[in-house]
Amino acid sequence: MAMKDVSVSIRLMISFLLMLSSSSIALAIDHQSSYLSRGSSISTGDTTTTILVSPNGAFSCGFYKVATNAFTFSVWFSRSADKTVAWTANRDAPVNGKGSKLSFRKDGSLALLDYNSTVVWSTNTTGTHAHRAVLLDYNSTVVWSTNTTGTHAHRAVLLDTGNLVVMDPDDQQLWRSFDTPTDTLLPLQAMTWNSKLVSASARGLLSSGLYTFYFDSTNVLSLIYNGPQVSSVYWPNPYYKSWADGRTYNSSQYGILDQKGLFVASDSFKFEASDLDQEVMRRLTLDYDGNLRLYSLNATSGNWSISWMAFIRLCDIHGLCGVNSLCAYKTELVSCSCLEGFEIIEPSDWSKGSRPKINSTLIQDVSFRKIPGTDLWGYDVGYAKGVSLSECRRMCLANSNCLAFGYCEGEGKCYLKAMLLNGKNFADPYIDIYLKSPKVAASLEELPSRITHVCIGTEKEAYPSSQMITGGASNKLKFGYFLSSALTLLVFEVNLIILGCWIVYKWERKPEVTDEGYTIISNQFRRFSYKELQKATNCFQEKLGSGGSGAVYKGVLDDERMVAVKKLNDVVQGDQEFRSELSVIGRIYHMNLVRIWGFCAEKTHRILISEFVKNGSLDRVLFDNQNSSPVLNWTQRYNIALGVAKGLAYLHHECLEWIIHCDVKPENILLDEDFEPKIADFGLVKLLGREAGAQMLSRVHGTRGYIAPEWALNLPITGKADVYSYGVVLLELVKGMRVSTPAMEGEGEVEVEMAVRCSAETLKEKLASEDHSWLLEFVDPKMGGEFDYSQAALMIKIAVSCVEEERRRRPNMSHVVEALLSLIE
Repeated sequence: MAMKDVSVSIRLMISFLLMLSSSSIALAIDHQSSYLSRGSSISTGDTTTTILVSPNGAFSCGFYKVATNAFTFSVWFSRSADKTVAWTANRDAPVNGKGSKLSFRKDGSLALLDYNSTVVWSTNTTGTHAHRAVLLDYNSTVVWSTNTTGTHAHRAVLLDTGNLVVMDPDDQQLWRSFDTPTDTLLPLQAMTWNSKLVSASARGLLSSGLYTFYFDSTNVLSLIYNGPQVSSVYWPNPYYKSWADGRTYNSSQYGILDQKGLFVASDSFKFEASDLDQEVMRRLTLDYDGNLRLYSLNATSGNWSISWMAFIRLCDIHGLCGVNSLCAYKTELVSCSCLEGFEIIEPSDWSKGSRPKINSTLIQDVSFRKIPGTDLWGYDVGYAKGVSLSECRRMCLANSNCLAFGYCEGEGKCYLKAMLLNGKNFADPYIDIYLKSPKVAASLEELPSRITHVCIGTEKEAYPSSQMITGGASNKLKFGYFLSSALTLLVFEVNLIILGCWIVYKWERKPEVTDEGYTIISNQFRRFSYKELQKATNCFQEKLGSGGSGAVYKGVLDDERMVAVKKLNDVVQGDQEFRSELSVIGRIYHMNLVRIWGFCAEKTHRILISEFVKNGSLDRVLFDNQNSSPVLNWTQRYNIALGVAKGLAYLHHECLEWIIHCDVKPENILLDEDFEPKIADFGLVKLLGREAGAQMLSRVHGTRGYIAPEWALNLPITGKADVYSYGVVLLELVKGMRVSTPAMEGEGEVEVEMAVRCSAETLKEKLASEDHSWLLEFVDPKMGGEFDYSQAALMIKIAVSCVEEERRRRPNMSHVVEALLSLIE
């Protein structure tokens, strides 16, 4: 009896354990849908696989099928009809559908592995890293810390907001998907200085495209087109200044969308959804076509509706139809078409644009085709005002980089185009485009067949074989026809050669063009031989000056142009690399930049040839106390300040390659015969690509007294370093003497910089007072009190803001230009 009771008890215990085990398995499965624990792993399947679901059921996370056998790890809207993706970990590197997996490793990192165990993406939240926030003093002393060193990632959770987070055991967030958005911003997901939206490459695809939404270097939310050849900001409207677009300069970078449909940013930009205050699912997406749109989800149908968008007229978006193409409106859709003489590269993708139908090797001569009421925005290689149509045409012909020119009738404005992009038509014609088109001669392959058809084929048609004369007479007739044809061809070729020589002779002896702007454009950036430069400079006899980058000599070219010839020091680049870097500088043209005519790269010689600027450098005129130096009047000083600001703004924001000068000082500001400033030595340090974010880190460049403090701190160098140097120059223009002179002798760079800062702080206090009588003592006494008080106060105010120690508080050069222009009548 006892044995029977024991047997029953064992059976009951086994049943209880089985029930408990089933409950545990069910509990684990239930937990798998709400969070992912460390040590777990999930493999891909044949279709979209859900791994995590937010507690409110609005979002799902898992393997998202993007092709037949390709998957991404994504977060999507569960209730949308098409499972719209909100975030993707590996948008440009999908994993294989067989054998790939998501693994929450024991070391605390959430990783996505391809079929061959290659890590495609990871959160990098391993326990070996110190997961803490630390505040360091200038000498690297820890002032404050969260003391979370060695914290281990414990679980991954998908929150109700759509934010995928990795947490530690204390529910502290170690990693967030909200910090690395793809093309979509969700409500309560902040837009900050280190976050950006990148569009998809095409409709229905997740891979990265050509458009980016981000905070630019001026802390303004912007949209930029990053094309295969060039980049350009197209929102806010580049035709207007930032203040005209309702934006303001601000030291912070923050923007956020709330659940009710209101977006507010730190640069004063804001917008409201058309269904404002409705509690619906929303997303702000940078679409593949470059338009920023706010969408609202219909909970019943699962479809999205547009509740706001940045562009009503899509043709204002740069690069939408690609290069050599025009954008137009057809009913409610955008229509792209090729410019005349071009054909589409890829019919399924207009963003790749069009290509010429005719090979450039067949071009014999060029003509111009007029496209009325059309403009191609940006990428101007030259500009002139008050010129005739024929003069504008000649300017384009003389410039090998000019592919077309735009001309405004009545105003005489001429724009030479180096790239045919952003083309669109206007209902009210304002500008006409004249497209450079080739006059084509027959190719070498076509020419023999045409001669055969004319000289032989016609005779065969005239004399059918049944009626042809036989014997010697026939052979003589054939030989006669052949001989006459050959002689005709020979005479034709001789005449063609004579005509070509005559055209070349006339072209070389064409009359000199008196228009200065045309002369500048028509003389091309070219390579000089060292022997030519020896002759031009009389063996480098007349030295104009010298600096850290090399000595400058005066020269006269064969065409009687006076030039400045600069021998560069410490250039270790090879010939090809040197030419490649200079090819960008040679294409730069701005009235406030010294024009580079060419270069020399022979053996160890690295030489630049630039225009000769008559009145020399600003430091000689400004600081020379000898009676021979003219005293700059106030109008000249203000114009110099404005011109230098325009030149730097062009280098920082407008030219095809952004350039940081790194050595702005009076010695590098030259004055022409009208005392208009021209910045010299730009582009000699390094050219910055757009993909690099306009940042660089290198050895210290520049001159004591003008170097920004970030150089000494080994911080990444941006255009704000030039802004600091410009501020010092601005103070010296007003004061008429070196700002840092008292601290220069025997002092280090920090002491010199402190002298500038102290001077700036003193001026800031004086500017705050209503009494501006102190200006009479501060402004250069050589002018005898003849100056504009308002302009002087503005220049000092700008200078003080430019030499701020915190570079985010400094303005950019575009804003400086706007401010200086505001006080010119």
